[in-house]
Amino acid sequence: MFSIRVLLRKLLILLDVTLCVVVGKTMMILFPDATKRYILKLGEKSRMNQNPKFSYENWGPTFFSFQYLLFVLKVKWKRLEDEAYEGHPAPNTPVVALNGDTRHIFSFMRDNRPLVLNFGSCT
Repeated sequence: MFSIRVLLRKLLILLDVTLCVVVGKTMMILFPDATKRYILKLGEKSRMNQNPKFSYENWGPTFFSFQYLLFVLKVKWKRLEDEAYEGHPAPNTPVVALNGDTRHIFSFMRDNRPLVLNFGSCT
């Protein structure tokens, strides 16, 4: 039963992302200036626009491409496995270190003690 539910959720994600890509690609063709302004507005939220070497011409056209579709599907489908429920084991999600190495969160645990993340020193 669980696998059927996951399969249905993956199918809904596929339909949702595909619809977004088709609408986005159509908007890029019919209204390129308005779509560019919208994408740049999204970039302001993540501060992508603040890097002068990272111009819209480098990354804007990749939005709503087939590679974009595959990447978003991969990420969203992977996140289906990362759900945590009270009273159940936590997911062993992958994390990327500053040097680019990928590890799983459980690899940071020592002697079966709970993992405590301290983000206070990052500010």
